[in-house]
Amino acid sequence: MTEPNLSSDGRIRRGDETRRVVLRRAVDLASVEGLDGVTIGRLAQELSISKSGLFAHFGSKEELQLATIRAARAIFALAVVVPAREQPAGLARLRALLDGWLDYSRGRQFPGGCFFARATHEYAARPGPVRDALAEVDREWLELVAATVEEARVLGELRDVDAKQLAFELDAYLDSANLRSLLKGDQHVYDLAEQAIERRLASLTG
Repeated sequence: MTEPNLSSDGRIRRGDETRRVVLRRAVDLASVEGLDGVTIGRLAQELSISKSGLFAHFGSKEELQLATIRAARAIFALAVVVPAREQPAGLARLRALLDGWLDYSRGRQFPGGCFFARATHEYAARPGPVRDALAEVDREWLELVAATVEEARVLGELRDVDAKQLAFELDAYLDSANLRSLLKGDQHVYDLAEQAIERRLASLTG
């Protein structure tokens, strides 16, 4: 039997921890300054890590940006999607998704508000792997909301409705609250979004 290489295991653990620290700083930075503000040189300087060490983890600025998007997606999923899935299918789960998103933005999981709103505005007109990755996250979110709407319709909790259209409308309320909370420094916009969402859902129930 081969003896385990404890030294190698230790290096792997340290490498994983370094990667987590780097990506946590990267998502926070990108939410405020955009993905273009995320560079290996800047992160190396801020975190007192050698540039060569970061290159070993990410290889290029684009790979770092893609890894940052994946890290932000995981944080978002834990904050919003996972708790919502603990709710019963249908209207309760839909409300949990929407409330969770508002809490995620209001509670500043990322200091610049919604990471994906900031990054998507930055890269929407710039073809390439980074935009493709952001587009995929956007597609996943809208499809999840639409699928949850459809579950509520099938269960008889919502009247007949175009699930994709309603998902688009509800997402617009979320994005509006996030943007204006940053622009005006006003948390009241989240209350306005909650009221708008509740009125729209109420129009489809009862």
